[in-house]
Amino acid sequence: METNSSFRLFNVPETMSTEANNTDDLALVLQSCEAAIGYVFQDKSLLIAALTHASGAQHRLASNERLEFLGDAILGSVVCEMLFHQFPDRLEGSLTKIKSVVVSRQTCAKISEALGLESFLIIGKGMSNGKPVPRSLLADMFESIVAAMYLDGGRPCAVDFIQRQMQPEIDLAASGTADDNYKSMLQQIVQRDYSSTPSYLLLDERGPDHDKYFLIAAQFDNREFPAAWGQNKKEAEQRAASNALAVLNGEDLPYFDSPDPISDQS
Repeated sequence: METNSSFRLFNVPETMSTEANNTDDLALVLQSCEAAIGYVFQDKSLLIAALTHASGAQHRLASNERLEFLGDAILGSVVCEMLFHQFPDRLEGSLTKIKSVVVSRQTCAKISEALGLESFLIIGKGMSNGKPVPRSLLADMFESIVAAMYLDGGRPCAVDFIQRQMQPEIDLAASGTADDNYKSMLQQIVQRDYSSTPSYLLLDERGPDHDKYFLIAAQFDNREFPAAWGQNKKEAEQRAASNALAVLNGEDLPYFDSPDPISDQS
């Protein structure tokens, strides 16, 4: 299990941060992670792989990239099944919208943060510079752990974990209030990572007073992020925040600055 990596151990005394080849500290990391996720692995190597970023692995096949690929598929499948049974009166389009929010990388990163998983991420020395863990890595980590559970204990173990973590997110998305979190999520990230606060810039407005659309962009750290249209300023700001989060996470934009504000802004 030797590697050229180091642990991000934010929840233990700093004197315990050490190289991954220290067996005692490695066991502590795994035990603490298992306590956080509520599952004890039979095959500890699966958990180690799930926690290992490519920068901390001897080679990329030993990182969590392959597990992330599998975990993404498992997560999507389980959430789809949950939605299918939970909302028998909703059509496919409605279920798809809920799913897109629930399995998004933003949500996966949010859950990783809530579980404190960043404390167990194994990264290369070059990334151990005291900076916050990128949210994209936290999202990868969550999906990798899902896959590791699936391989270690079978589908029921993975399903149980996903259901416990995702049910509150499903409830939030299904209630129609999930979008209300984007501005809050962006503000938390910007305050934490940039010591700043995002602001929202009105770029355009179109239509008659009774049916007006607004084009708004989020901005912070001397950057203006891709704008989004909304049927009111609140909606446009939420969508602009969602676009900014997507850029920070390296994801495709959920909303586009279309010349036609009515086009594909669902």
